[in-house]
Amino acid sequence: MVGQLADYINALSIQLAKNNVETYVVTYSDSLTGAVEEASGVKIMRVANPVRTHIGVLTWDLTLNQEVERAAASIYYQADKQIDLIDVYDWHFIPAAVTLKNALNIPFVYSVESLEDHRSPNTSTPYNMSIKSIEWVGFYEAEKVSVKSDWMRDEIVRIHSVPEEKVKVVLPSAGSWIKDVLELYKTVAGGLNRK
Repeated sequence: MVGQLADYINALSIQLAKNNVETYVVTYSDSLTGAVEEASGVKIMRVANPVRTHIGVLTWDLTLNQEVERAAASIYYQADKQIDLIDVYDWHFIPAAVTLKNALNIPFVYSVESLEDHRSPNTSTPYNMSIKSIEWVGFYEAEKVSVKSDWMRDEIVRIHSVPEEKVKVVLPSAGSWIKDVLELYKTVAGGLNRK
């Protein structure tokens, strides 16, 4: 686990499991690959990048996405095709989410932690434009977009022209946080009667 986002996803997945939502987390690890079920009930599938040398985060990400797709598709078939939705965080796994949505008809929520316009000083280079394009595809293909502040919602609307009604603010600090997440998931999946 690295960074604030990892802590957030850990807390979210544990809360989902406590609320009787069968929860799978597909994530990256170079050394701890494979499936494990945590004491919390969360099922974690760790995958490694099949390509070892990269010129940057973009090529690393795009090659890793094939392993993420493979792992998520395996989960889908092992669960008898009873997966309600995917919640994908930031741009990194958008290619996998879009492929799974279109190939297996699994809707997804795009949960945004940051935008390329805020991470990089010059977003008009081809490299940065590629990442922005992946972000845009995520906004276009996602059923809903989840953010943690009104400011981020407004930035997504401003930068990517996403309709404001598609973006839902879910405050992790709110007492109703997990209830709000479940409500968002229900709007996307039509109910959480599967996984």
